Amino acid sequence: MKSDSPLVAAYNVTKHFPVRGGLLLREVDTVKAVNGVTLEIREGETFGLVGESGCGKTTLGNILLGLERPTSGQVLFNGLDIYKTPKAERKRLRQAIQIVFQDPYESLNPRMTVGEIVSEGLRIQGGLKKAEIRRRVQEILALVGLDAKSYHRYPHEFSGGQRQRIGIARALVVQPRFIICDEPVSALDVSVQAQIINLLSDLQKQYQLTFLFIAHGLAVVRYLSDRIGVMYLGKLVEVAPAQELFDAPLHPYTRSLLAAIPDIESNTMYEASLSGDVPSPICLPTGCTFHPRCDCRMEICARKEPEEYWTEGHMVRCHLYPHMVETPS
Repeated sequence: MKSDSPLVAAYNVTKHFPVRGGLLLREVDTVKAVNGVTLEIREGETFGLVGESGCGKTTLGNILLGLERPTSGQVLFNGLDIYKTPKAERKRLRQAIQIVFQDPYESLNPRMTVGEIVSEGLRIQGGLKKAEIRRRVQEILALVGLDAKSYHRYPHEFSGGQRQRIGIARALVVQPRFIICDEPVSALDVSVQAQIINLLSDLQKQYQLTFLFIAHGLAVVRYLSDRIGVMYLGKLVEVAPAQELFDAPLHPYTRSLLAAIPDIESNTMYEASLSGDVPSPICLPTGCTFHPRCDCRMEICARKEPEEYWTEGHMVRCHLYPHMVETPS
């Protein structure tokens, strides 16, 4: 059941990484990975986060997970600041927030059996006997579509899709409330992608989970997400309900991502207006960071950063929409 209150919230979050060089490894520049992101994810919903490589999606996910301390800003989970909570409370938060990684081959320890991999979180958490841990792991493995024999086998004995099911089981076994799915299907065959997406959707309904689903393109997140955020060079440039984003995209970058989706019926691809590569996050363009690649750019775009414009839950950061209200509805 979805709630209007946010389970996870990031307010004006930035993350800058120093670039060091020279004999003394002094800081010579800064990678501006995330630049003032404000985001709320409601309990029980799936929030899709899309954008090209290098736009800051994974860094933002790591910040929400508690792996990367933000340079500035605030991150809340169920009202608690995850970077200011006491150590004991932080351990409980780690249980409640889990991740499914992108690469099912690199994310599983090849020297551990599936039973050891999936039960590791329970053993760290403590409080359960070996028999209870084994029973819970076997239940979770069955839930994600793996048979009982999987418990004693090693990761190299499984296909990519099966390995990702092991990764999902590992995240699910500690009974989290929020799972970050960092491009969990990008390394899989198309047919297997559909199976994993369907599995995640079924698990969400069964356990009332909240998802942040990170992906490169909009096609993958279309049917799983309740809302979608489009990220470009460390900023959210558009956020809207999933169907509305596909029916009436506002930002030129969003329209370019949609144009890159193949038209299955005609077996052709829509003409895309996007050109060039993503600029370096070390040296961001002035004004609107998207303006060097935008066919709709105006004179103001190169000198002034656009504000967030809102209308009925739909946000866009673009100078084409100054008539919209500048506060969330």
